[in-house]
Amino acid sequence: MANVVTKNKGHYRGLALVAVLWVVVLLTAIVTVVGKTVRLDSYISQSTAQEVCGRWAMRAGVEKAIALLNDDTKASDCLTDLWSENSEDCNNIILDECILDIKITDETAKLNVNTATKEQLMRLPYMSRDIADAIIDWRDENEEPEQDGAEGGYYLNLDPGYNIRNGPFRTLKELLLVRGVTEELFYGEDTNFNGKLDRNECDGDEKAPIDNEDDVLDKGWVEYLTCYSYDKNEDSQGQERININSADEKELTESLGISKPHAKWIVENRKENYNSIADLINKDSKKENDKKEAKDEDDSDKVEAEPLDMETFSGIADKIAVKGDERIAGRININTASSRILTVLLEGNGELAENIIAYREGSSEMENIADLLNVKGMEVETFKTIAEYVTTRSNVFTVKCEARSAIVKAMYQKTAVVDRGEAPGTILYWY
Repeated sequence: MANVVTKNKGHYRGLALVAVLWVVVLLTAIVTVVGKTVRLDSYISQSTAQEVCGRWAMRAGVEKAIALLNDDTKASDCLTDLWSENSEDCNNIILDECILDIKITDETAKLNVNTATKEQLMRLPYMSRDIADAIIDWRDENEEPEQDGAEGGYYLNLDPGYNIRNGPFRTLKELLLVRGVTEELFYGEDTNFNGKLDRNECDGDEKAPIDNEDDVLDKGWVEYLTCYSYDKNEDSQGQERININSADEKELTESLGISKPHAKWIVENRKENYNSIADLINKDSKKENDKKEAKDEDDSDKVEAEPLDMETFSGIADKIAVKGDERIAGRININTASSRILTVLLEGNGELAENIIAYREGSSEMENIADLLNVKGMEVETFKTIAEYVTTRSNVFTVKCEARSAIVKAMYQKTAVVDRGEAPGTILYWY
């Protein structure tokens, strides 16, 4: 009997030991889970705090960019200005727990999708006639389709259907709603829009997007197009330009400082209207003013009209216009435009586009559009075809901010389109 009791006690002790061990295992598991949960909660909390820091850092970057743009008081804008070349103030900015980079690009260096002609659109890479026509149909105010275009009925019959704009594009991403425009065409290989050739953008069809694995970032239409650019109808001093289609001889002489014979010639030769300020010159225009001023006659009929020479035209080119509009949409800054955009503007003349870039790099910038006449290979007739499409000043810029967290190693990106023409700077678009 004693042996039985002893065996039962040993059995119970064994069960108790097993139970204790299970409790220990269970408590260990609970402690481990709780520990992981606490660490996860801590990481999430830290990540959230870092995200807030990153967001405000990027907002600070946008405000810094606006300040840089407002500090640029030069009469013309070029790629050597403070907003464009300023690695010291725009790169590796150390803020609270993050590092900030800022990149500012000129929207006026691009082709405006709201004003571009079909011929200009067709010179973009991979553009087709049906897409070009569809773009024009999207932005025009009528329901009459271009030859290969698409109007409202096409979009309403899609699943899901939506309305055509029948007005100017409000954001560039609106292009993705136009028939035939794909993300591949819009973004190129840079689908995350960071301007860098990432691993998945150079691996063929292994991961989206599909690319050609050539170690070159093929850029899409987002690199060449804008819908925001405009030129203020003002000269370099901020004064309203003189409309040569409506000003009389007295206003022309007093406001532009030209001679009475030149003013008389402008008035007599405008007939209906000048289409471009370049209509004031031709291939036979003298290069320099011969300084033969007419006598100061009270009767303007006694003054003999004299055609403008190139020197006089260059002196007034920035002060005159053929329209009285406050803003002129779609003009391209010849100081900042890329070779491809200049080639589009020059009807495919890539050699002349490169000559423009070489000229502006040699002189840093062109102060007004008449400086184009000094470019090698630029003929007066060619100048006339582009004069109303170009400018030397910019108002709208894209600001890209990238904040890198110093703790959780996360990266935050923000893009803003800023109009510095509206003091102190208006944000037109956030992304």
